[in-house]
Amino acid sequence: MRFPFEVPFDEVARDLDPYVSAIFSSLESEFLVMPKGTGFIDYPTFEQGYEALKRATCGFLEFSPENVLRVVQETPLSLVVIRAILGLTPPEWAYLASQRTGIDVTQSFARTLDRTIRLDPLRSLPGSPKMNQRIEALIVAACQLLASPGVIEQEDKLHRFDKADTKHGLDGVRSLAALGAPYAMLLYERFLGRPFAGHRDSVSELVGDSLESAIESVLVKAGISYRKTKRAERIAGFDQAPDFIIPSEFNPQVVIEAKITEDDGTARDKVTRVQHLASLSTSRSPLEKAKFEVIACIGGRGFGVRREDMKKLILATSGKVFTAQTLGYLVEHTKLTEYRSR
Repeated sequence: MRFPFEVPFDEVARDLDPYVSAIFSSLESEFLVMPKGTGFIDYPTFEQGYEALKRATCGFLEFSPENVLRVVQETPLSLVVIRAILGLTPPEWAYLASQRTGIDVTQSFARTLDRTIRLDPLRSLPGSPKMNQRIEALIVAACQLLASPGVIEQEDKLHRFDKADTKHGLDGVRSLAALGAPYAMLLYERFLGRPFAGHRDSVSELVGDSLESAIESVLVKAGISYRKTKRAERIAGFDQAPDFIIPSEFNPQVVIEAKITEDDGTARDKVTRVQHLASLSTSRSPLEKAKFEVIACIGGRGFGVRREDMKKLILATSGKVFTAQTLGYLVEHTKLTEYRSR
């Protein structure tokens, strides 16, 4: 089975299906394994924060702002534990705190505070008066929400606090803290909330970094000059900068898009992105050659779902579609070979 980059493109264009199958066969998916990244908290560490909060509140019987503030000052990780009980994102918690206390707790503050704690979960926070005021507002809001969650069952709506531990306020939290949770209920709540969703979202950029690092290794090994762009960087001539420009943004001859996705809907968006790059590479005059060659390096099961999308990708790149398994052919079968220095 030959890949589209190994065959003259006019031959590929005559019968795309075998080449779609070839690319599908080389796609790999790593959705079961995620990078930990910086700020990852393992379970034993998280448990320390939980136990500190439980002790300070006498098993959640005395869950007052004063007691909670005291333990957060001593063990900041307790704040992350409280957020897990609430089931809120940092910006959501900040919004509710501002609403309930009248203190301006910005979303950026909440995100920064959460990340600061995750980076060093057992270190005391460097509290300024303004920071302490905002943390106290978060805690007051949490205590109010758990004391009176306001869950009203409606046939067509689901309340965010309609969970095993928070549906009945602190009584539910106390019960689970003392007795443990039924396994079926935990599995159901995981089903509703997508397991590891928060962590997966926080390291989404690192997932793509693995493919980009592999491409860099190929380019460096071949001694090819390249420009790797940064996220949301603006490059003249491109409304969205490609991931790699060879040899430079001042003379783009080859551009590489590195895309990983586990979702077929997202894959379609990424194919459209490559198609757009291909349209930019076409000169105004049909008699002129393309301005630069477009290469797609892809990964993840999302690209292996829709055959029609893969056909579009092959056509947009004139067959220059590579996966992690075929990166070893990247230089040999593209215009990159003209820039090889070793």
